[in-house]
Amino acid sequence: MSAFRLSLPATSANLGAAFDTAAVALGFHLTVEAEPATEFSISATGRDAELCSHIENNLILDTYTDLMRREGRVVIPLALRMTNEIPLGMGCGSSAAGRLMAIALAVHFGELDWTSEKILAEACDLEGHPDNAAASWFGGMVVAAREGSAVHVARVEPPAAWRALLVMPDESLATSHARAVLPQEYSRADTVANIQAASLLGLAFAMGRGDLLRPAMADRIHQPYRAEICPLLPPLLSLVGSHGILGVALSGAGPAVLLVLSGEDSVPDAKAAVERALAGYGEAEILVEILTAHFEPHGGITG
Repeated sequence: MSAFRLSLPATSANLGAAFDTAAVALGFHLTVEAEPATEFSISATGRDAELCSHIENNLILDTYTDLMRREGRVVIPLALRMTNEIPLGMGCGSSAAGRLMAIALAVHFGELDWTSEKILAEACDLEGHPDNAAASWFGGMVVAAREGSAVHVARVEPPAAWRALLVMPDESLATSHARAVLPQEYSRADTVANIQAASLLGLAFAMGRGDLLRPAMADRIHQPYRAEICPLLPPLLSLVGSHGILGVALSGAGPAVLLVLSGEDSVPDAKAAVERALAGYGEAEILVEILTAHFEPHGGITG
């Protein structure tokens, strides 16, 4: 059976107002090469390499094994060579990329006759929402919705000039914890405000309207409730509209914060402004390697 290689981008979902709906792919990846073996093994490099190399309780291997068995296939042990650039537990789509990777492995080595749409639908079922998985699979900026078993995705390529800056605290945050702080009901005013903002968001990306990102990324559904457990958000929100910073939002459920910049020329000034704003907030990492990268224009590619 032929070897397998797949690279999937990190993602930032919600983008403020578009809760569980919109996401953008980012320019750093999870890359896996795999081939049949006599037993499972993982050789991992990059971020969290030690965690990624564990055979037990490994999201990719567990999902791959479960899916092969569910589909009536013999579980083929694999030797994986993994390079991980996606921070774990930071709201950067690591679980979506991992689950997509596992499904693609099962489709390849189980010789499942699955379409790209079927792969995405399976990942969305496992994730519970379609935004991260759609952006990681198709790349670019996506808006996604579920209708029964179908996943509907609209995709645009973000403006080439825009840049992303990701700011991370030194501690991760479980998505389950971030979900637990949200209320069960919202007022009509908050709901309407988010519908307005989310509608602006898609058009802002499609039209390259950076002037719309400030209102389009303003959120009243999840960020006000997560600010206490994502302490980097409030001081960084205050930077919107200055230093070339077009919009600021939690990356997914947090705790990382995504800043959208007007262009590469804004990077040094925006980075310095972030460092000043976070003085006294403890250790924070700014992903410098993403600052000169476009948003990732392509999703997963097998070979």
